[in-house]
Amino acid sequence: MRPSPALSTLEEVPRHRDGGCDSLRRLPGSGGPGLKKRFPYYLANRPVSANTELEVLDKYSGKRAARVAFADSTAIRKAIVAAHKARAAMAAFPPDARRAVLEHCVRRFTERSEELALALCIEAGKPIRDARGEVTRLIDTFRIAADESTRLGGEVLELGISKRTRGYRGMVKRVPVGVCSFITPFNFPLNLVAHKVAPAIAAGCPFILKPAADTPLGALIIAEVLAETDLPKGAFSVLPCSNEDAAQLVEDERIALLSFTGGLVGWDLKARAGKKKVTLELGGNAACIVDADPGASLDHVVERLVFGAYYQSGQSCISVQRIYVHADIHDKLRKKLKAAVSKLRMGDPRDESTFIGPVISEAAAERIEAWVAEARKGGARRLAGGEREGNMMPAALLEKVPHDCRLYRGEVFGPVAFIEPFEDFDAALAEVNDSDFGLQAGVFTARLDHALRAWDRLEVGGVVVGDVPSFRVDNMPYGGVKDSGLGREGIRYAMEDMTEPRLLVIRG
Repeated sequence: MRPSPALSTLEEVPRHRDGGCDSLRRLPGSGGPGLKKRFPYYLANRPVSANTELEVLDKYSGKRAARVAFADSTAIRKAIVAAHKARAAMAAFPPDARRAVLEHCVRRFTERSEELALALCIEAGKPIRDARGEVTRLIDTFRIAADESTRLGGEVLELGISKRTRGYRGMVKRVPVGVCSFITPFNFPLNLVAHKVAPAIAAGCPFILKPAADTPLGALIIAEVLAETDLPKGAFSVLPCSNEDAAQLVEDERIALLSFTGGLVGWDLKARAGKKKVTLELGGNAACIVDADPGASLDHVVERLVFGAYYQSGQSCISVQRIYVHADIHDKLRKKLKAAVSKLRMGDPRDESTFIGPVISEAAAERIEAWVAEARKGGARRLAGGEREGNMMPAALLEKVPHDCRLYRGEVFGPVAFIEPFEDFDAALAEVNDSDFGLQAGVFTARLDHALRAWDRLEVGGVVVGDVPSFRVDNMPYGGVKDSGLGREGIRYAMEDMTEPRLLVIRG
């Protein structure tokens, strides 16, 4: 289960090096700007400083990186009132003007790309190369939304289906649902925010965003850029706040749609949301099948498995956790995978050569460590990995993992994967489906019938053939079934949720 975007305890994680953000004002070699020490929140498009501040920690050094204004229940209530008043203005904001706002964001994010990457590297502990990759996806997501903002069409209906309806014409257009509330987690503080904010602007919906308390900086930089535009007053608010005060974003009847990305607590939020629309993305324990003939060299398969399982220290809802390998190639792939995982470099996320950075907190690392220990106690064997140091978790690869332990059944959300042989492809499909989750799955196979059978039978939101389930392009429909969630993201698909059809009938 993905950790919910809970309020940080503000306890320091262990220090691994001297320094931290206060001493590192620039990323080595970047030439770009450093990170500000204080950030306002944004209420009805305007920056607001507050008496109460939230400390954001450098996840590698454990030192304070910045302070952000912390919104209280009154600020949240004002944001809801302002957004509710802005509904008509946002709905009337012309499509070309929405496109101009989104294109402005693309330009400014491009100009501030190193600053955004530095913020990610510091607040999330994301290795700098991965941080730059997420900034690229942020830009891509806003660019896609700019394109889609002028494509939200409708249809003409033929109503003359009988003698009774001759002379009638029907037309359907899509209109904004109204105020949207967004709650986002810590692991992709830019792109998961972008996948809610960008389609809301493109669809003409005012919104209120609660970013994760551990990683609010990227969202506040996005808000700073939005404040440079001519969006109608009240169109957006970005409010770091407590979970208790954020209850208004779930329960207030003036909000038309709640979009939540996080842990299984999302189902409780849905139960409390009343009549509003709800979309949920709640993670998974993604599986990858490697067939007897994977359709690619084993070296390539191993390279992709390593990326899929250990990218961002496994803190991705589509991280490869379960690897099923055909018995004919299992031993050879196992050997190559073990060697590759053992060579992954763990360390300072600012270092260009680092692949494994810190997980979000020491508490998260302790939980991951406990899941691995439980599996080993039940008979699992560790092929690669080492001991935890604070919130640094070495990449771990296991085999013979018991099917009743948490590492097999749950979402580890850390740099851990396990490998298991299979002899029958249909049996492997059944193993993938033997899960409470169903977000995405990967299949390496040279057989078209196996690829199509996987697409037909796997109980997931997406099947990726020839690659790992961790693959995502920002315009594709993205979401899951079972405990993995409800609804789909991907700009056009999110816009469909943020709008509703309105019918016009004309009697000629």
